[in-house]
Amino acid sequence: MEQVKDNVSLALQKRIDQLATNMEKMKLAEYVELLGDTKRLLWVNFISGIARGLGIAVGFTILGAFLLYVLRKLVLLNLPVIGGFIAQVVQMVQIKMY
Repeated sequence: MEQVKDNVSLALQKRIDQLATNMEKMKLAEYVELLGDTKRLLWVNFISGIARGLGIAVGFTILGAFLLYVLRKLVLLNLPVIGGFIAQVVQMVQIKMY
């Protein structure tokens, strides 16, 4: 009976050690500390929002430029149905750019 208790105690201790290690890896204490400091939490969220917005703007600009490049190349191919439509789209975009 006592040997079973020792085995259970050992297994429980091993599991507690694993949980403690995992909590240290997750940096749970730092996260709880961040939640307690309202000014720092607002600052971190503000900076991450700016970075996210800047990334979206740059990514959309690159994607839009690539799309315009592809559309211009399609116009040069003189496809019967698509060519006229794409030419109008490219012309509207160029007018809006200047």
